[in-house]
Amino acid sequence: MNEPMDAHSSPVSDASDTLQAPASVEIFAPETQVGEAVDNVPQTSVPSARPQKKSARRRDADDWVKGIQWLCSTVVLAVFVITFIAQAFQIPSESMEKTLLIGDYLLVDKVHYGQGGVWKWLMPYSEISRGDIVVFRYPVHPSQHFVKRVIGIPGDHVHLYRGKVFVNGSVVDDSRFAIHNNQEFEAYRDNFPSGNYISPEVNSSWWVEMHSVVHQGEVVVPPGKYFVMGDNRDKSLDSRYWGFVPRENIIGRPFLIYWSVRRPESIAPDGRLERLLYTLVHLPEDARWDRTFHLVR
Repeated sequence: MNEPMDAHSSPVSDASDTLQAPASVEIFAPETQVGEAVDNVPQTSVPSARPQKKSARRRDADDWVKGIQWLCSTVVLAVFVITFIAQAFQIPSESMEKTLLIGDYLLVDKVHYGQGGVWKWLMPYSEISRGDIVVFRYPVHPSQHFVKRVIGIPGDHVHLYRGKVFVNGSVVDDSRFAIHNNQEFEAYRDNFPSGNYISPEVNSSWWVEMHSVVHQGEVVVPPGKYFVMGDNRDKSLDSRYWGFVPRENIIGRPFLIYWSVRRPESIAPDGRLERLLYTLVHLPEDARWDRTFHLVR
């Protein structure tokens, strides 16, 4: 922080600095009547203390009004940004490793996939593409938010074989971002959609819908919907288990990790104040400084 600069005040003048007329000089004035002389003497007005106090109160009131206006403007701006431009989210699970880790805090661009309308010519809207990472409202419970990678867009044919993802007959090269835990082979997960559609994690509504969208061993993505998967292929409950993501459920695209901590949330104590104090105390060893302000790709 910058050190406060010392303010230098000008020296106060003493009585000898006051200009006075020489004692030997007489000042002559034109003859006037006594009444006129009295009337023409300039009257020196002494300001009363009351107007000064009233002016100080007015200044204090103006300061309060300005402060309230500044606070209201800040709140309105923050609400506008959160509602229309960007929003913060935290990663609670391992389904998007190695791209996103538990303890990452994200900023999500809510403008990127905007529908546009009359503003389409002005705002940087773009279509959702394969490989994009999206934040969306979970179709089963819309109050929850998920983050996954788009695998199939409307019209795509998607299936997995031995854990490899195929889109429109071509294998997806996901070595750059996806990981496999080399777990024991599971027919439903690794050969999706397997013929029996059996898995304890499958949502019942999706189990019924799946029969109508599977053709020749592949899932065909309907119009206005998207097939998404986690980058941690073997530990992700995604479209394989609960179905497609409707276009209207997609909130935006995460673009920045603004903070990241190693500590699992389960270790932190309950209560906001206790959690805050715990975070501050363990900040040096918990913070992932190399992921701070890291762009999401």
